[in-house]
Amino acid sequence: QVQLVESGGGSVQAGGSLRLSCAASGIIFRINDMAWYRQAPGTQRELVATINSASRTNYADAVKGRFTISRDNLKKTVYLQMNNLKPEDTAVYYCNSQIPETWGRGTQVTVAS
Repeated sequence: QVQLVESGGGSVQAGGSLRLSCAASGIIFRINDMAWYRQAPGTQRELVATINSASRTNYADAVKGRFTISRDNLKKTVYLQMNNLKPEDTAVYYCNSQIPETWGRGTQVTVAS
């Protein structure tokens, strides 16, 4: 059974940090391009960061320089280190894999001003 399980969300003050994790099962993790998306209330889901099978990364302009995506193929886990958090980062964060396309249930991140 293909499954992505996110963890690490929570509530922080502006300027704080959080580290999200996404544990994968049922997929060939090492060949998968992985991504983090987020969705704030009343908005569409948006891409935050991607990491391909060669660990090449890309980021949305809004998070460049503050967020870092990484992966551990042995643990089948992808991470999102979020620093200098802003209130506009408040959203549910979702993990995504491509082969097959799968979504996690999400983890809530709330940043207070």
